[in-house]
Amino acid sequence: MCALRMPQADGRLPLYARLRDQLASRIANGEWSPGDTIPSENRLAEEYGVALATMRMALKQLVDEGLLERRRGTGTFVKQPAFRADLFRFFHVHDADDPDGSVIPESRILSRHEIETPDEVRLAFGESDATRCLKLERIRLWSGEPMLFEEVYLRLPDFEGLLALDPKDMGPLLYPVFLQEFGILITSATDELSFGSATQASARHLELPANSPVAVIERIARNPVGRVIEYRRVHGRPERFRYRVTLGEQHA
Repeated sequence: MCALRMPQADGRLPLYARLRDQLASRIANGEWSPGDTIPSENRLAEEYGVALATMRMALKQLVDEGLLERRRGTGTFVKQPAFRADLFRFFHVHDADDPDGSVIPESRILSRHEIETPDEVRLAFGESDATRCLKLERIRLWSGEPMLFEEVYLRLPDFEGLLALDPKDMGPLLYPVFLQEFGILITSATDELSFGSATQASARHLELPANSPVAVIERIARNPVGRVIEYRRVHGRPERFRYRVTLGEQHA
């Protein structure tokens, strides 16, 4: 078998780190999907022409990062994303009918169109030449009550086919659609919380008076190699907002 060539651009990194990046790229590109078994350590070491110990170090790093998981007796698998993507965790919505928070809120896509990339989105993407993007507006409801108004910005050409999808076929969650329709896996996200004033659009869809205070969540979501895939700005009803953190004794 002909060994795969390692990229020269990252020659300053240790070999195992470059292997880690190559393997993560194969996950990001959809070669291995969540739940798939990846080739054995021996086979991968042979493919790349490296020592088995070096390949083990690369795989261990991916396991430690949560991209892979080892199952004794069955092999190594691409792990399902473990981070909590549900923005409703910041709002008090669970009730007696849903004690464990397992109910998925209703979602309605209000609009989808291609736009000129706003400056803050271009900055989040980290690419000054990202001149066009897709914008989705979506409302999230709990028991029929509007709770979140979302503006979702997605890269082009990654999501060119999204405008052709029937919103009724997209379901209440976006990330499974990203994976199934476009082969794009979201593995991490950063959520920044603040408070602000409702825009004209968010006030209308959240049924709030103009300029009402709202909880603001800004999300940057990334694929396995750290590339920013999505920028999302969310306005939520402030009376339902909550933030809870559990600290260990060492933080007291």
